[in-house]
Amino acid sequence: MNHGSLRYGVYLPPFGPFGDPSTLVELAVRAEAAGWDGVFLWDHVASDTAPIADPWTTLAAIAQATEHLLLGPTVTPLARRRPWVVARQASTVSRLSGGRLVVGTGLGTDESGDFSSFGDPADLPTRASMLSEGLGIMRSMWAGEAVRHHGRHYQVNLAAGTPEPHPIPVWMASSTGHPRVIGRAAACDGVFPNPDDHLLTPEEISDLRHKLHQAGLPADRPYDIAVRGNVSPAWEEDKDVDLAGLAQAGVTWWMESLIHFDPLELSMKVVDAGPLRI
Repeated sequence: MNHGSLRYGVYLPPFGPFGDPSTLVELAVRAEAAGWDGVFLWDHVASDTAPIADPWTTLAAIAQATEHLLLGPTVTPLARRRPWVVARQASTVSRLSGGRLVVGTGLGTDESGDFSSFGDPADLPTRASMLSEGLGIMRSMWAGEAVRHHGRHYQVNLAAGTPEPHPIPVWMASSTGHPRVIGRAAACDGVFPNPDDHLLTPEEISDLRHKLHQAGLPADRPYDIAVRGNVSPAWEEDKDVDLAGLAQAGVTWWMESLIHFDPLELSMKVVDAGPLRI
């Protein structure tokens, strides 16, 4: 696990008031100037709040407009994106940014119809199986390996290529503590625990770390735990979050969550205020 200082990201949906990609690029530039360490975008193709910006195209623009920010999709569901296309998109953004890309991935959700609106499989077992297959394909492509994959969902025959010049870390999203989910996360470079119904406590993070080690994550391996929430004083209301306790428990990234139903001016105020460092 990483035990260094906590890093701070801005985490937001690229739709509604953030649906204009030029607004997202401006936000990222301002975030870098204000001292944030990263900007991370949701990945949806359907929403009740238009317009919707494509995260990969926008991340490429952000990569060119910034110098130090880490950036990435948090999270991109491989089950509704062809993994070889995501591999190429990630490679492109990684090289454009000089190695500043983190690929957050996971099962995704059909809450807004991201799967069912287009006839894609929406059941969890199928999405989980596609995620596991897709991850293996992406990693092989990034390593420059020949891919001869004949699986349940994907058929790939690809000659060997050139390995990526920069490592591309993968964070696995997790809304539950199911052993299979923890096992997938332990095999990645980080985890984004994101329950629907509450904000995480230091005790829950300690328990998550224990489960990750039980699932095979070595104690001395660099590993990120990213947690979302709100602590910025720019919200002008009390936020009951034990940020120091979360960091002590093992959190390495605090993701300040901007939401599409908040006014854009307020979100920009939060960004301009910079992170509340401990």
